[in-house]
Amino acid sequence: MPIDLRSDTVTKPSPAMLEAMFTAEVGDDVLGDDPTVLTLEAKAARLFGMEAALFCTSGTMTNQLAIRTHTRPGDDVICDQLSHVHLYEGGGIAVNALASLSLAQGERGKLTPELVRDHIQPDDLHKPITRLVCLENTVNKGGGCYYTIPEIAAIRQVCDEHGLKLHLDGARLFNALVETGESPEAYGQLFDSISICLSKGLGCPVGSLLLGKTDVIKQARRYRKLMGGGWRQAGYLAAAGIYALDHHINRLKLDHARARKIGQMLLLLPEVEEIYPIDTNIVIFRLNQNILAADYVDELARKGILAVTFGKHLVRFVTHLDFTDEHLLSLEEKIKEGVVSQG
Repeated sequence: MPIDLRSDTVTKPSPAMLEAMFTAEVGDDVLGDDPTVLTLEAKAARLFGMEAALFCTSGTMTNQLAIRTHTRPGDDVICDQLSHVHLYEGGGIAVNALASLSLAQGERGKLTPELVRDHIQPDDLHKPITRLVCLENTVNKGGGCYYTIPEIAAIRQVCDEHGLKLHLDGARLFNALVETGESPEAYGQLFDSISICLSKGLGCPVGSLLLGKTDVIKQARRYRKLMGGGWRQAGYLAAAGIYALDHHINRLKLDHARARKIGQMLLLLPEVEEIYPIDTNIVIFRLNQNILAADYVDELARKGILAVTFGKHLVRFVTHLDFTDEHLLSLEEKIKEGVVSQG
């Protein structure tokens, strides 16, 4: 079997998670009577100290539902130019919310209060109305870097001063939380809505959650139905989410430790020019200018290592719960002499 470092979405349910899924009590989620879905939504909302939650198929859906709920057609959304909602959601903000974007250039994809202020549209009939700020934590394109609560609180203050809503794309939020030691409840106090993914580091086969006030979630549920996102017996998948929240959060530190060890291996390779700081479970490295990332990834695949390109000369590895210490040793053996010839 290849060593799969393409993403933390590639994980398979553990035997214990499968057992929880197979024994789940289910109903019809669209009719509101799937008990396991209701339990998952209540559990997640309670964890973050928020009023309600909505179980959806993906983080893209939860982000898009939040943005549509917080904005009106013609409004403007502030986010970083590296953000997932801009780069990897198929232009959904334009299609679903009919909103425009003001793209900031933060350090490694992180916004600051100053950047937010600078991108608020003036009160001018020629300009759209700024309505929403979106943060991402951790930042995928930033190599898994993360915000701290004081950094977010400063941005929240700017939002309050200007009457803006604040949404968090928290697809890998738990990776940030295990590093900072901060509480989910602190996040619930700062954001109008939070998206958390269950199928990345937490290891579920499918699913994300949108958290927010009751009225926000009620409206998002209507939009979910409009988008064809209603579930039926989704409790089988929700049971995996419950298991993950109970058992797979603290172990994320193992993924981070293994990512840092990969970084140490890469430092020794002649073809590697730069490695982004490794804060969590994402390793991004830059190749020498004479090596294309696409060619390099193909060569890795021939060695039994799966990765993705992240730019013309950038490659990304992501560690996860199915990547073990044995895989780490095998990876070192496969790449220790370099992946491509420098001649």
